[in-house]
Amino acid sequence: MSGSHALESTRIAKAAADAGFDLTPEDDGGWMRFRSTAFPASVGLAVEEVAAPSGRRYRLCLSDAAIGQRLVAEFGLEPAGQPEPWAIRLDGIAGYGLLHKLLQRTSSIARVLDERGLREYVAAIRNSPSVTEAVREAVQRVGQDIFRQSLIDYWGGRCAVTGLDVVELLRASHIKPWAACESDAERLDVFNGFLLAPHLDALFDKGFVTFSDDGLMVRSESLSARQWASLGLVAEGELRRVALTDRHRTYLRWHRARVFQG
Repeated sequence: MSGSHALESTRIAKAAADAGFDLTPEDDGGWMRFRSTAFPASVGLAVEEVAAPSGRRYRLCLSDAAIGQRLVAEFGLEPAGQPEPWAIRLDGIAGYGLLHKLLQRTSSIARVLDERGLREYVAAIRNSPSVTEAVREAVQRVGQDIFRQSLIDYWGGRCAVTGLDVVELLRASHIKPWAACESDAERLDVFNGFLLAPHLDALFDKGFVTFSDDGLMVRSESLSARQWASLGLVAEGELRRVALTDRHRTYLRWHRARVFQG
């Protein structure tokens, strides 16, 4: 192994360890495979053979397609073809700094998708008998706090529509409301919600807007163009397209049928 290759391998291992991939890496057909004791998702990492003029480039493979889809949407990346045995492959990652960020986001999303929030909620309420209204409200607050943190982790601390990144202002907006959910798994499901700016949260909650299956915001006819403009919103076609998964779409069908004032 050349000195430069050994150095890059050490740097890659450091980035993976920083992101919580704490198990000893494995050599997997020219890829370094990293796993974690904290979540089931794994990653494969490799250095592109030829360094670009702008610096070193890397390749990243992921075992979980949902994580890959989120990274693609968030970082504007293009998946590469034929990733087997991986779920998704990303080539041409420009620079160690970007690689480090991608691994950090991979770790955050992986923990959310492993239903860490649901397990925390079940543990928190295990010894809390729901016999009074005050106790029920306290239990719901615990769940909503966990749900909000899951959405912050999944959406990277940004409004899903506007990109606003002032976390203190953002709202955890259920697609299918807490009271309408049939189980705690639905209530805490990160795909049953969006992280939204306050005005969008209010519009979505009251059914003045919803989202199509391709991620575009849809305005209710009960909200006039004048009222829409008064809210400071741009034309609907100019709003950011939200990156949805099929699990989001299942909840959105419920929202369009039961909440949206269409």
